[in-house]
Amino acid sequence: MLTQGMSTSLSSSAPKNTAVAASDARSLRLQASPVNEGIPPDDNGLQPERRANLASNTFGANLFTGKFAKQSPGRFNPEYSLMIGDQVQVRLWGGFEYDGILDVDPQGNLFLPHVGPVKVLGVMNRDLQKTVETAVAKVFRANVFSYASLAAPQPVRIFVGGFVQRPGLYNGTSMDSLLSYLDQAGGIDPDRGSFLNIQVKRGDRVRASIDLYEFLLAGRIPLVQLAEGDVLFVQPRQSTVHVTGLVANANRFEFAGERKTVADLMRMAQPNPEATHVRVVRNTGDIINTEYYPLADAGMIALQNGDGLEFTADKKPGTITVRVQGEHQSPQEYVLPYGAKLGELMRNIRFYDSADSANIQLVRLSVRERQKQMLSAALRSLETAVLTARSATNEESRLRKDEAELMLQWVERARKVEPSGQVIIAQSSQRDELLLENGDVIHVPKLDGLVLVSGEVIFPNAIAYDADLKLKDYIKRAGGYAQSADTSRIIVAHRDGSYEEAEGQGSWFGLGGNRVDVKAGDQILVLPKVQTKSIEVARGITQILYQIAIAAKVALDL
Repeated sequence: MLTQGMSTSLSSSAPKNTAVAASDARSLRLQASPVNEGIPPDDNGLQPERRANLASNTFGANLFTGKFAKQSPGRFNPEYSLMIGDQVQVRLWGGFEYDGILDVDPQGNLFLPHVGPVKVLGVMNRDLQKTVETAVAKVFRANVFSYASLAAPQPVRIFVGGFVQRPGLYNGTSMDSLLSYLDQAGGIDPDRGSFLNIQVKRGDRVRASIDLYEFLLAGRIPLVQLAEGDVLFVQPRQSTVHVTGLVANANRFEFAGERKTVADLMRMAQPNPEATHVRVVRNTGDIINTEYYPLADAGMIALQNGDGLEFTADKKPGTITVRVQGEHQSPQEYVLPYGAKLGELMRNIRFYDSADSANIQLVRLSVRERQKQMLSAALRSLETAVLTARSATNEESRLRKDEAELMLQWVERARKVEPSGQVIIAQSSQRDELLLENGDVIHVPKLDGLVLVSGEVIFPNAIAYDADLKLKDYIKRAGGYAQSADTSRIIVAHRDGSYEEAEGQGSWFGLGGNRVDVKAGDQILVLPKVQTKSIEVARGITQILYQIAIAAKVALDL
């Protein structure tokens, strides 16, 4: 036995070099994994199976995109049980100094200098320090201190089989998670494999059965220590249901053979707060049946393999909100019962003296959407006409190609125009009986005495109203027509949302000879000249120009 006063120093350079070599060897073994062999990645570095996992609607498939395969083993897992081949960092200091990395030998021992073999096979990681301290204290009574930690777990090769994308033998360490090996194998096959039953086998014995839904929904996953030759086996997929609609997780879910209800599924799918009912489509058998239930009955609705569920909001209208803007002294936001009429609201509005109460404007979201749909349909028709126009010669074909590119650019600009959604109500004798809708905006315009001139004029501007001025006078005060103006296509948009086409040759609406009296608050829009050899294209562009001018009060230039 060494005495307390003895001081001996052992060189630690050799063990450190050994540790570096061992680390490099482990790195090479990990890189030798077949995870990337022979599979060309996409631009983001993803293999085909991993791209399929991201695109799959199977709940949990997006786990396996390569992130777990790239993980490094954890440095401290208190539940890890030391195995033969593990490497332990040992430091002794004080009366005796030593610093090196020792392997757990085939007999399960660490051989410490001047201490001898220390049994560590099966010792938990959390107990390693205490085990080494106890062994050192038996030899060095005092003045020698020790420190021990797991330097590297044992490199192992694990079989991954069953319903995975690429079954095979994969390299890693005994401390790597199950997800790491599954990810190296491309993940669980989303169309055939089970996320509820993954077995860890050693020989004929099943050491653990893993349910990945526990990890996905609750963040719990057992730490299973793997050994050389262990098998991860993914069982075949069990019953499934497909969930869509108002849910946070719109996926295909798997459930075991025992009875499951819609209430059980809701804990996984997580319906949105606005969901009130569920539509269940039964796909089993020769006949498809559809059932409809309130969510209050979810606990009584049994699920069957292949069912399709859609969570919906089946609500009865109660109240609506309407906003009143512009020249009035009343509140701007009103909560009204469903079915309220415009007249009931307007009787509660107190106008300023400057308000133009005769030309109340109503903007409605549903009308805006319909205007947008009509404009989109016209633009699609124009695209078809532009792209299918025929040419008689090669020269004409080249000209048509250049023209088509310009037209398509213009179509893209036109698609960005947002219609106003204005409803013409000022001239209606039944205005007060108009039913209001949720989201309606009523605008009370101001008697500002201005006329707006825009479009194809030299100086688009706002001009003070003068009863003695005619349409041509306002255009003249805006600098006159631009070179690209079509003098036969002039629209006067009145403040109440109505419009008139001014006098001119080739009037689009057939209103030639109309004399338009310009009023205060009007907007004069001079449309551009359409220059194309195709009559069909010219007709389409002209129609769209009018639609934009009327729906958005914008004269879109060509």
